[in-house]
Amino acid sequence: MAYQSTLEHATHDTNAFYRRTLHVLSDARVPFLVGGSHALLAYTGIVRETKDFDLFVRERDLEPALEALREAGYHTEVTFPHWLAKALQGSDVVDLVFSSGNGICKVDDRWFEFALEADVLGMPVKIAPVEELLWQKAFVMERERYDGADVAHILRACAESLDWDRVVMRFDPHWQLLLSYLVLFSFIYPSERHRIPAKVMSDLLGRVQSDTTAPPSNDRVCRGTLMSRAQYLIDIGRYGYEDARLVPRGNMTPEDAVYWTWAIENIH
Repeated sequence: MAYQSTLEHATHDTNAFYRRTLHVLSDARVPFLVGGSHALLAYTGIVRETKDFDLFVRERDLEPALEALREAGYHTEVTFPHWLAKALQGSDVVDLVFSSGNGICKVDDRWFEFALEADVLGMPVKIAPVEELLWQKAFVMERERYDGADVAHILRACAESLDWDRVVMRFDPHWQLLLSYLVLFSFIYPSERHRIPAKVMSDLLGRVQSDTTAPPSNDRVCRGTLMSRAQYLIDIGRYGYEDARLVPRGNMTPEDAVYWTWAIENIH
């Protein structure tokens, strides 16, 4: 399937910077997927102005990508060692994403196996699979940014074509979060709720029933930190809950979490 992707809000010079970045990585044979606004446009038809350009890479491909970009004259930095690097020229920025801010949504081989062929800025590329895009966006619930509307729009546009087995697999063991979005979808679009497979809803609601009748959990953990790096710090610091982002529950080290938390003050 091919999709013609153009974002008219980006300037000509910025688009030229993005196209050059795609050429540099392609010439260096570094595998990447286009995400962000271009992927959202391809799947939902929604055009969104963007200040940067999201490319997804596997962690093992990050250093080759940065090396190729440095040789092409870009300034590069590993902004957050657990998930994000950047390549910059002047005010133009490309984000190289290899996981997610909470450390959960690592870019793995399946992202590339199920990627969609597309045309972005006049170049044939692959864009991030819609299932993985939905999975990653579902965890973004900050005061300054909430991607719930994107999740709803993806479901509205793609419900019948989603690989629901893979969606459920991606969300495990955070299936309650998926269920919350499916319930919210039926609230937002009452006329569309039938498009969510009954089997998926039945399975997830059955898990709720099992949880309801099970003994109380002794695992004193706060999983709110998986959705917001700022709003649940009080639960970790004052109320004594364990942080779900940290190993062995999650994929972040204490150092990752501290560095990620320090960056909150730079949010504008």
